[in-house]
Amino acid sequence: MKPDIHPNYRPVVFMDQSADFSFLTRSTIETSETIEWEDGNTYPLHKVDISSASHPFFTGQMKIVDTAGRVERFERRYGRRPKDEAADAESADS
Repeated sequence: MKPDIHPNYRPVVFMDQSADFSFLTRSTIETSETIEWEDGNTYPLHKVDISSASHPFFTGQMKIVDTAGRVERFERRYGRRPKDEAADAESADS
């Protein structure tokens, strides 16, 4: 192997902010934050939005993760009827 061309492969803590869940694994990701882990050692920290602790496939619960207002932008563009208006439309169709 050529020297100095490969990234540093080291232990890194990944923290799921929405589920308050962290795990230690090995990675080459570059981080600027660190955290003291359960074993007393300090490791680089990378924060993630979704992990197995918060993903709907693994938890069985539906959860909307709004990144940069995507849900609001979708609702503005395509509209969302208020519940009263939706109920009136259904009763009118009957």
